[in-house]
Amino acid sequence: MARPSRARLDLCALRHNAGVARQLAPHSRLMAVVKANAYGHGAVTIAGALQSETDALAVACIEEALELRYAGISAPILLLEGCFEAHELLTAAQLDLWVTIENEHQLRWLEEASLPTPVTCWLKVDTGMNRMGVKPGSAPSYFQRLQATHNAGNEIVTYTHFASADDLQSKQTPQQLAIFDALPFTSLRSAANSAGLLAWPAAHYDWVRPGYMLYGDSPMTQDHPSVHSLQPVMTLTSAVISLRDVAVGEAVGYGGTWVAQRASRIATVAIGYGDGYPREAQNGTPVIVNGQRAALAGRVSMDMITVDITGLEGVELGAEVVLWGAGLPLAEIALCANTIGYELVTRMPARTPRIVVRD
Repeated sequence: MARPSRARLDLCALRHNAGVARQLAPHSRLMAVVKANAYGHGAVTIAGALQSETDALAVACIEEALELRYAGISAPILLLEGCFEAHELLTAAQLDLWVTIENEHQLRWLEEASLPTPVTCWLKVDTGMNRMGVKPGSAPSYFQRLQATHNAGNEIVTYTHFASADDLQSKQTPQQLAIFDALPFTSLRSAANSAGLLAWPAAHYDWVRPGYMLYGDSPMTQDHPSVHSLQPVMTLTSAVISLRDVAVGEAVGYGGTWVAQRASRIATVAIGYGDGYPREAQNGTPVIVNGQRAALAGRVSMDMITVDITGLEGVELGAEVVLWGAGLPLAEIALCANTIGYELVTRMPARTPRIVVRD
């Protein structure tokens, strides 16, 4: 029998979440972000399920795009970080990859390239995140040069990225929108990431670029009604592989960080940080065992965790354990591990099998 830890992927939930994105921005085109192995879910599987639901896909770099093209994904793909070397432009032109232009090197490479066909260009403007993009004052000249070169396609999109759209109390997003709206030239525009799509209708423009929300978890720092209809795509599960009784005063796990305050029943579960479960998860982190809520008891090991199941009914060897997903929000686990859900899913290792549920 195979080791029971696995990540179950619900493609119906994925398509549902894409539909939520469409409903929130009905007049915008939809670009699904599938970088970092589709946030740990499996890029080829996720892109294959989304390419008929969206207008384009986005990845970080050309290596991620090539994986999709070699797997038969035909949708347009934007390289969010653009080209790192001039020769990548030829590959982009040959494989219908759209490129970000965010600095002088990338623009000059494009102007000087010998390409068989023009490439669609997205001009990135830095409106305040100070990470990537040309400054607003330089954006008009960049746009004019893109219009002038025969290597750029006719449809040029100007875009930016929000630094704090997940925080509705922050003044930074309105400031970024004001800078973006003040650009003195006309083009198709894009600004909304997942948080921008969910909570900032003024940011929808011509293209929206949801990523994290497509996988069913909220990117927001506060509750927001738009996130309530999202459905988790990944449910991380395993099973109980050992049971034992622990007396008052006995410790459990490495370092003895959990000590029984009462006569306790402990279940050992075949999941650990080697499977993507966070080592930083604290005692008391919620776990669902046999449909009942329980609590982590002891330090997370590479291959196992221990759970306090005292008082739970019907827990036997082989009982299903849900670590996050359906019935247990990823964001709740991330909070207990002092991180964000983005990190938990994107660092999911290959050792954990992805089991695809299509219907």
